[in-house]
Amino acid sequence: MESPLELQIRELVQPIAEELGVDVLRVRVGSGGSNRLVQVIVDRAGGVDADALASISRGLSLQMDAEDLIAGRYRLEISSPGLDWALESAADFQRYAGEWLLVLYPDGRRLEGWNRGMESDVFCLEDEAGVQHHIALADTARVQRAINWKAMPKGKK
Repeated sequence: MESPLELQIRELVQPIAEELGVDVLRVRVGSGGSNRLVQVIVDRAGGVDADALASISRGLSLQMDAEDLIAGRYRLEISSPGLDWALESAADFQRYAGEWLLVLYPDGRRLEGWNRGMESDVFCLEDEAGVQHHIALADTARVQRAINWKAMPKGKK
């Protein structure tokens, strides 16, 4: 749950992100100290390039300074999520449609396959054999993007 300050920052960054076709995934403000960390995680299908990250950083920095939201100095970090970012919503599954996913279950089991989308909190994962698994997100411990090493081109010997 975002704090009131994080919600204010989200309101400032949202129009900038929308203009660039980017989704704001998370806003976090580190507590304490004279040099607080403001972290904004953004993404879009196909990824976010450095120019978009820089544009968001410049725009949000100007807005935050104009609004004087944080007393004193702060560090602003705009980044995109890594492979280990947990998929938690239909928007996440849509953003990463067709990508290879790793599903971790509470009992330690693992399943990998292609993301075939989500409907009503149930997502479809197609394994390498072409079998489709319909999985309730609530039944998982974590779902994240992964690399399908078997599909990677083999190096020359």
